[in-house]
Amino acid sequence: MTKKELEFILQEGEGLKIEFREGIGGVDKDMVAFANAEGGRIFIGIDDAKTIKGVKFTNRFKAQINDIAKNCDPSVKVEISRFEDVVIVDVPASEDKPHKCSSGFYLREDSVSQKMSRDELVDFIFDQGRKKFDSLICHKFNPKDLDKDFLKNYLKMAGITTKASVNETLFNLGVFENNKINNAGVLFFSKFPKRYFIHAYITCARYLGIDKVEVLDRADFEGNAVSQIDEAIKFIRRNTRLSYKIKDIKREEIPEYPIEALREAVVNAVMHRDYFETGANVQVDIFDDRIEISNIGALIKPLTKEKLGTIAVRRNPLIADLFHRIGYVEKMGTGLRRIKEECKKYGTELDIETNGYFIITFKPAVLTGIQKSSQKSSQKSSQKILDLVSQNTKITIEEIANMLKISDRAVKKNIQRLKIDGLLKRIGPDKGGHWKVIYGK
Repeated sequence: MTKKELEFILQEGEGLKIEFREGIGGVDKDMVAFANAEGGRIFIGIDDAKTIKGVKFTNRFKAQINDIAKNCDPSVKVEISRFEDVVIVDVPASEDKPHKCSSGFYLREDSVSQKMSRDELVDFIFDQGRKKFDSLICHKFNPKDLDKDFLKNYLKMAGITTKASVNETLFNLGVFENNKINNAGVLFFSKFPKRYFIHAYITCARYLGIDKVEVLDRADFEGNAVSQIDEAIKFIRRNTRLSYKIKDIKREEIPEYPIEALREAVVNAVMHRDYFETGANVQVDIFDDRIEISNIGALIKPLTKEKLGTIAVRRNPLIADLFHRIGYVEKMGTGLRRIKEECKKYGTELDIETNGYFIITFKPAVLTGIQKSSQKSSQKSSQKILDLVSQNTKITIEEIANMLKISDRAVKKNIQRLKIDGLLKRIGPDKGGHWKVIYGK
């Protein structure tokens, strides 16, 4: 431990692998919670406000800590050290789970040592044969692929300033041990995550109509986990419509869907997907009447569809912790509840499927008293298309695209919106038919 590292940890605060204790009370719960999870460190002499109070480190104090660890059932292995007036108890992940202390069985969830109920304990024991994807070491990772620039940006987003080395920083974030980076570290801090996990990316698509027949726009986002989410939200914004209302002579723009709810859904898809399953990636599908966001992975016990939004079960706790530190998720499984609250405010209909995939569907509300507008970038193009169709009802999409100097895809997108708005209609088949302007020039 160095002064720079301690300063980093104080800024970082409590988390999946960090606990502050002012004194020795409650340390037994943290010991078994860390041993039952991914391991962690207990800093004795620091209060909940991240203020160093200090403790007197004596042989007797050290013996007390060792006795607490030995009295757990089974005993918990610990390493004890100190830095100035702070005592650090390092608890590795155990290979002899589950452990309990005098008050019961505990598990580390987010920044809390949570007591397990009888049913949770049964499920925990049953689940011990499975490894957590995010905590596994990525042995094939090339250190040259580490994105140090994004690591700096991540620390800035988390409100952390440090002079610690890169490896020390990664270690304190929980993604580096024994000189190796784990899978969570690769997903967040690699320049090329897809080089190591072929399925770890987001595909976004905008379709013509309500079926997956004709694609108007499509993109694969293959950067780090944070950039994937940001780019997916940008894609949604540019492929959904805006409405507006006038209030006190000011124009207020209203997205077709509640953007914060969509962001939460995309984050959840990246965070909770089953990365052991390599046959599918996270998918965002936009239709005329809905948006579907899907990821592969069945619900984890004891989570059920009915309990969604009320209890927290982390498939990838390290990934969740990294998102939490930069404010992309809140604690204790509140994501779905917030999605529901946002949709309720917006009048958006919500549907959830959990049959091996987790699919969340958003259906937009009909906004009364609000005038609809096409996206700013396409408004002029739509009017020009109406003008051209009025002059030549048999004009083709290719001819429109050439005359307006835009892509065929953009023409189809504008035509579909004109149809929805009741301004344009196709009479007869694609070949041999003609257009009819309903309200136009």
